[in-house]
Amino acid sequence: MNSAQRNPSDPVDQLISGFDRALKTLTGGRAAQRENPAKQIQDAELSDVEKRHVGGLMRVNHTGEVCAQALYEGQAMTARDPIAQRSLLDAAAEEQDHLNWCAQRLEELDAKPSVLDPLFYGASFVLGAGAGLLGDRVSLGFVEATEAQVVEHLNEHLDSIPQNDAKTRVILQAMRADEARHGAHALEMGGEEFSAMVKRGMSLAAKLMTKSSYRI
Repeated sequence: MNSAQRNPSDPVDQLISGFDRALKTLTGGRAAQRENPAKQIQDAELSDVEKRHVGGLMRVNHTGEVCAQALYEGQAMTARDPIAQRSLLDAAAEEQDHLNWCAQRLEELDAKPSVLDPLFYGASFVLGAGAGLLGDRVSLGFVEATEAQVVEHLNEHLDSIPQNDAKTRVILQAMRADEARHGAHALEMGGEEFSAMVKRGMSLAAKLMTKSSYRI
């Protein structure tokens, strides 16, 4: 059965489609829908130290987008409201653009994605599916809390990259705008805003991912 013949509401078809998307996410087989915002920007002359640092930051962002794909896939699979499910999948499509942009920047910097990406994908998928099982309000609230963490990390990265690295800066700024919009939309859809304590716990977990993927 090809993808055009699959029934999107059938759990087996959802599982098959999700597995296919997971493979493409981890192997770079999914194309971006939007052009890389830095495509026309000339690369800056970076020192070896600066290049390694920016490469590490973009590896972190690439892993974050791998996790975002998995979270949205898991949440969409267990979503109860078809509208909420569609919203999650639409956000995942935009996150796929981010993933491609990060992969392209890594290649330009002679850096590679994290070897831990498959592990982070699996853990994030389980986390996303679990959030979805708690109900759409909690699941959408989880989106907002996650995106708030991502925006915070992107702000830190924008402060950390060399001033002359316009190529990386434009990519991160475009990603930040999308992430902020995803979070706001999740609340508009009825998401439950998480407490500061829960968000702090999520921040600590995110630091584990960022510190490890920066190096490997």
